[in-house]
Amino acid sequence: MLFFSMLLLGTLIGFVGAGGAGVTITLLTVGFHIPIHTALAVALASMVFTMLSGTISHFRQKEVVVKTGAIIGFGGISGAFLGANVSNLMPADFLSDITGLMLFSSAVILYIKLYHDQWLAAHTPMRTELLTGRKLWIYGLLTGLITGFLSGAFGIGAAAYIQLALMVIFGVPLLQTIGTCMMIILPISAAGGLGYLFNDRLDFMIFVQTLAGLMIGAWFGAKGTHLAPLPLLKAAIVALPTIGSIIMILFH
Repeated sequence: MLFFSMLLLGTLIGFVGAGGAGVTITLLTVGFHIPIHTALAVALASMVFTMLSGTISHFRQKEVVVKTGAIIGFGGISGAFLGANVSNLMPADFLSDITGLMLFSSAVILYIKLYHDQWLAAHTPMRTELLTGRKLWIYGLLTGLITGFLSGAFGIGAAAYIQLALMVIFGVPLLQTIGTCMMIILPISAAGGLGYLFNDRLDFMIFVQTLAGLMIGAWFGAKGTHLAPLPLLKAAIVALPTIGSIIMILFH
């Protein structure tokens, strides 16, 4: 049941380009009653391979801005490792509540960006071309540090924050934000997963089952991103963290 559940979830993650770690945590804790710290460790470690599979697929379709993704991802390594060690000190109930709230905030951010972009543009200057030069390095490293910490501390891939930053700060188009976001989450997940591993929070049996389902599903899901109608893609991007956050907050 765990494998087939993750297979379905992995397909959705690959389709929307979201890290999916938060939704994976919800499924593990609520659906299979796995302790929250173990779920965080398994979700982040699994995202390494899931993001690798999805990134390769998006890269082949020329939907990854490599330089921008590499700089943000590099900054995220330190943030994720630090966040994982901070999370290890947090009580389980508090961690579950914050993870649910983080997921919900992600859904709100994505909803505003995708359905009220004119309002957002009126209050937030939007870049119309790719950010380059020294500002790319400064903003990229800072963005990676912040989103990496959130990922490591609360187990989420911070995809909503990363995608919003890519569009608002770095001038990356919507379809390219999906593949670039996957590339960024790859090193963040690796660093966060190592942080939980060093704190003896990773259950390898659960990890293998979760990984197998997510990685296979994400590969097939990423194939549909390029072919899907934009309204369907937008709805799916918002729906995934919304459903996950509601379940986590109400039933953890």
